[in-house]
Amino acid sequence: MPRDRRRFVDATERTDVSDEVPDRPPQSGLVRALHVPRNAAVGAGIGVALAVVAYLARVLELFGPFAGTREYPVLGPEGWFLVLAFVLATSTALLVASALTVVEAVRLTRRL
Repeated sequence: MPRDRRRFVDATERTDVSDEVPDRPPQSGLVRALHVPRNAAVGAGIGVALAVVAYLARVLELFGPFAGTREYPVLGPEGWFLVLAFVLATSTALLVASALTVVEAVRLTRRL
C-alpha cells in the first residue's frame, strides 16, 4: 500500500500544470473599440462648457438680478456657485461620456 500511495503522489507532482495566465485578449481593445477616451474628452468639454455658461450667467447676472436674499457663508456667492459649477461639469461629463459609450456599444453590437 505505501508503494501505491507513492505513485499517486508522484503522479500529481508531475502534472503539466502551468503557472502562466491563460491568453486573453487585452481589455484595452474593448476600450478602444468603444472609443472611451474620445467619449470622455467630448463629455469633459461639454460639461466644462455648460458649467462655465451657467456660472457666468449666475455670477454676472446675465438674466437679471437674483430675486432671493440669502447669505453665503465662508466662500460667498461666487465661491458656492463655482463649487456648483464643478459638480455640474463633472456630472454632465459623466452623463455625456456614458451615453456616447452606450451608443457606440449598441452600434458595434448591431454590426456583429
